[in-house]
Parts: sequence; structure tokens; C-alpha cells
Amino acid sequence: MAIASTSYDPREGEKRTISAIDRTDPDKPILTFTDPLTYRHFAAIEEYGEGDSLESIDMRAEIGLLTRNVVFRGDPETSLANEYGANMFLHSEGDDSLIGRLSYIEMTDVGQGFKIGRYAVHFHQIGAVHRSYVQGCSTHQGFNRAYTLHGTNHMRIMNNVVYSVKGHNIFIEDAVEKKNYLYHNLVMMVKRSWSGLNTDQTPAAFWITQPDNDFVENRVGGSDRYAFWYDL
Repeated sequence: MAIASTSYDPREGEKRTISAIDRTDPDKPILTFTDPLTYRHFAAIEEYGEGDSLESIDMRAEIGLLTRNVVFRGDPETSLANEYGANMFLHSEGDDSLIGRLSYIEMTDVGQGFKIGRYAVHFHQIGAVHRSYVQGCSTHQGFNRAYTLHGTNHMRIMNNVVYSVKGHNIFIEDAVEKKNYLYHNLVMMVKRSWSGLNTDQTPAAFWITQPDNDFVENRVGGSDRYAFWYDL
């Protein structure tokens, strides 16, 4: 699992393995990790005002589950050192001539640095894709974006976790992409990249070039520069 930074340092996100879960109190289960946490992570409910004007803000670290039963990955021995991982490139004649459905898989050691277009998952100039989606997946230790929509419309990207990926993580590329639905995605520890575009040196979790797309209940926990960057 991944735990987002709650300090002013976005790199204080952490990845840990759960070794045990104590459910003695079902409302407050206790997780035990194989290794202790390195950083403090804030968790509290802050209250303001009094009486009828009392308001509260629930402030806690975002947490995302990274493991899945099905894993798509690059070479675990060489990918990190070379920034050369596995990637999925989906392209077709356009307008529903291709169906890409990624559901509840784990992607790690993915994306290829220094190669434009070789992102972890790249939907490339497909047009309308009403029957395609990316749902419930996790992407971590990525070297060149997580999900890129290029010339792609009506895509659904929902309930995914992205952690420790370089460059703009979820990327709407050319401003011609419309009617895509991005819902309830969690992006944590966005890292700058020196191997992509100039703007990847100041990366955003969500790079948005076209306002005619729906972004609903997405969350960002820690970035080297931006959370949501609208470049219209």
C-alpha cells in the first residue's frame, strides 16, 4: 500500500507491505507493516467556529492499495536503473474499432523515459471509445506518465491509484480530446522528469488541455509541482 505525504515535502510518501490486520474493533482495524514508517503522517478532524456555525475538516493522509492479483510489469532487475519499463500502446482506425478494457490489474516498472509516446498506458488517436475503460488499476514506479489520452474521446478512467510516477501522470494531450470521464482516481507522489517534455520538469498529477472532459472526485496527495494544471 502507499501512504501520501502530509507535510510540505511531497516526497514523504511511503510504500509499505501489510503483514497483519487486527479487526478486534471492526470500526478501527489496526494494520501492522513489515517495516515501520519513516515519516509522520497527519490525521485529525479540525473544527472551526461554534454552535450552529461549527464546521469541521477531516484531514488525513490518502492511502491507496497497490497490489493486484494480475501484474503487468517491466524487468524488475533493470527497468529502474534504465528508466525502461513495459508499456501498453493502443491505436486503431478510430471510433470504436478498438476496445481496451483494463480492470483491476497492477502495473509497475512501466513507461519508458526519453521516449515520447511510450507511456505506461497510451490511448493514441483512436477517436470515440465508448466501450473502453481503465478501472480499479494501480500504477507505481513509472518512468513516463501513467495514462495518456491522445485524440481519444468518451474514455472512462475510474477508481485507479497512481503512485511514484514521473512526468504528468494523467495526461490529456492535444486539446482535441472530449467527453472523457475521470472519476475517483488517487494520484500520489508525482515526480519531475528530465526525460520528457519541458513541462514534465514541473509535473502535474492531472494535465488538462480541454475543458470538455469530466473530472469528478479525483484526489492528489503530493507532487513535485502541481496537482491540477489547466493549460487551455
